[in-house]
Amino acid sequence: MSAPAVKSPIKTAVIGFGLAGRVFHAPFVSAVPGLELSSIVQRKGDEAALAYPASKILRSFDAALASDAALIIVATPNDTHFDLARLALEAGKHVVVDKPVAATSEQVLTLARLAREKNLVLAAFHNRRWDGDFLTIKALLIQQALGRLTTFESHFDRFRPIPRPGSWKEAGSPANGMLFDLGPHLVDQALALFGSPKAITASVRMDREDSAIEDAFDIVLHYPKLMAYCRTTMIAADPSPRFLLHGTGGSFRKYGLDPQEPALVAGAKVPRLPESGKPTDEWLNEDPNLWGMLTLAPDPAEPRKLTTHEVQTEPGDYRGFYVNVRDAIRGTAPLAVTPEAAYRTIRLLELARQSSESGRTLPVEFASLA
Repeated sequence: MSAPAVKSPIKTAVIGFGLAGRVFHAPFVSAVPGLELSSIVQRKGDEAALAYPASKILRSFDAALASDAALIIVATPNDTHFDLARLALEAGKHVVVDKPVAATSEQVLTLARLAREKNLVLAAFHNRRWDGDFLTIKALLIQQALGRLTTFESHFDRFRPIPRPGSWKEAGSPANGMLFDLGPHLVDQALALFGSPKAITASVRMDREDSAIEDAFDIVLHYPKLMAYCRTTMIAADPSPRFLLHGTGGSFRKYGLDPQEPALVAGAKVPRLPESGKPTDEWLNEDPNLWGMLTLAPDPAEPRKLTTHEVQTEPGDYRGFYVNVRDAIRGTAPLAVTPEAAYRTIRLLELARQSSESGRTLPVEFASLA
């Protein structure tokens, strides 16, 4: 019997070495067997070379397109995502695009159709599906621990009351602002849990003085017998719960954010997965002080007799996103975050703006990617 074929690593180029490339992409690509961080595009500076001496440092996107990289990761400012992703697909590269994939849903449709035409993987970096708190919520819903869910509330609060001068994230652009920065994560999580809503109601605002971007929003996704709220503000000195769920059998409340991003910003190293692909470590476990609280009514006829207990947070792991991308490129697994999911997310954010501007609840309809 012959030995099994060895699949060569997928050469990968990360475009950009700001926060996205440095914290969310390069460390996790490097930690996944079957992916090779062959090159990084950093236009100036030597931070990438010092962090990844085995990778080739390129000074232009064109150099990455001309390289032998099979996978391009677009980790540049938001308003460049569409053009760079389109050029990469046209060059025959598989593509991961940081959120938001594009500034409009029509642009996402263009990319999705191009990827389908060329039989290439196009994945939106909706990595928050691999947050520990989201995985915990998902498990509770599968278990029907809360009975029939009636209310789902998801917050991503920050406290930055004064706009940061000189930051591209604070520059007025349809692709910037909290709606297109954090909105993709919150809306994608709701879509992943509940599917497409029937209608949407939203308030999208500039709450801070002298803000050039949308810095707060409240989005309500209407489902049969369920309301899903997605909310963000930049003036929350005392943040709301990250998740608050109510059902016919009880409630779940969870504070705090997944620990992966702050750990990486502080310099934590991501352990490399074993060649088997199955983690032998839980690279970051959440502080037990931040575990969620489950409150249940064992007998609904006795609503005052409640039980409460902590729910240990599932370990989050962004390596799972890139394991899935690797397997999708190899054809051994379906893509988790599909172009259709990216399109529906951006379309809902567009409808949120329209709902806010018109002061109306709008029906939700999606175009076909075909």
